[in-house]
Amino acid sequence: MPISNFANSFVCDLVAYEPGKPIEETARELGLDPSSIVKVASNENPLGPSPLAKKAMQEAIESAHIYPDGGGYKLRSAIAEKIGFGIENVVLGNGSNEIIELLCHTFLNRDAELIAAKHAFVVYKLMATLFGAKYVEVDDPDFIHDLDAMADAITENTRLVFIANPNNPTGTQVTQEAIDRFVDRLPEHAIAVFDEAYFEFLDTPPDVLKHIRAGKNVIVLRTCSKIHGLAALRIGYGIAPESLANLLQKARQPFNTNAIAQAGALAALDDDDHIQKTRAINSEGLVFYEKAFAERSLKFVPSVANFILVEVGDGGLVFKEMLKQGVIVRAMGGYKLPGWVRISIGTPAENARALEVLDDVLAKAGLAPAV
Repeated sequence: MPISNFANSFVCDLVAYEPGKPIEETARELGLDPSSIVKVASNENPLGPSPLAKKAMQEAIESAHIYPDGGGYKLRSAIAEKIGFGIENVVLGNGSNEIIELLCHTFLNRDAELIAAKHAFVVYKLMATLFGAKYVEVDDPDFIHDLDAMADAITENTRLVFIANPNNPTGTQVTQEAIDRFVDRLPEHAIAVFDEAYFEFLDTPPDVLKHIRAGKNVIVLRTCSKIHGLAALRIGYGIAPESLANLLQKARQPFNTNAIAQAGALAALDDDDHIQKTRAINSEGLVFYEKAFAERSLKFVPSVANFILVEVGDGGLVFKEMLKQGVIVRAMGGYKLPGWVRISIGTPAENARALEVLDDVLAKAGLAPAV
């Protein structure tokens, strides 16, 4: 009898999260030079890591034989000071994904419910399933979270409501008015989780932190993976009322963030030059793609993040054919968008190459006219 017969059925039935295809794997499979491959699939920073972070990490390696500060005192203090909170309000995670998991460890069970939008980050559903909770999916007209409908969906069993703002994979955001209205309706037994992984790319970011200061059941998740270019380090953090933060501290593993990653993240927080350069190249890339898609009459979702969603007719086919030419995009079948792909913003050269290959694949597949 296979060992899977003895495992929890909801784990056996789970569809594992599939990250963007790695450059090394693509090069190996297709016999390509890794340096020739353009990866625009995982919303990574095309400028690379913060230079200040690289220097700090190189210095931190000298103490790699010593266990890290399990409480992350320096990094948590710096984050707290930067946003005007106390260290007791900050929880570190091995990526912001770990904070999502800590919330689920703390609040989900077979009687609980988790609410998210129809086209939200797939990890929310994965976590709900893994913890045996009911996953409640709410429609998002025009790919924008309908916070009024999400508030309507809350029941006495709801424990977590996830609101990605900006949302992955749609690149859309919800307004301050909608957020305030939603939080005003939030009952005491439910927690609003605002996933702000792409917050720093916004020109006019909403203020969700004010609701934490007001003592509401709200937590904000942020990360060093995107704007700071530190995706490999896996450093994310949550900002929450002290009572909620204390519960999450109990649920996390000791030493969940390593010392080298903490050092890099700490330095990156103050690298304003890298942040501004990243924002500038991202804005330029969004304009490039939106203009190109409009000229080609391709339907796309205007984005405020560092990626863009475009309808190509058959996302799986386009992904495979672009991959053969060394350009990695992200097919959206797993997000119930089989006709779409998501393209991360790269350098100008990477953007131009991705568009060139997209044009070629669409023309050869008869999905769009040649340009």
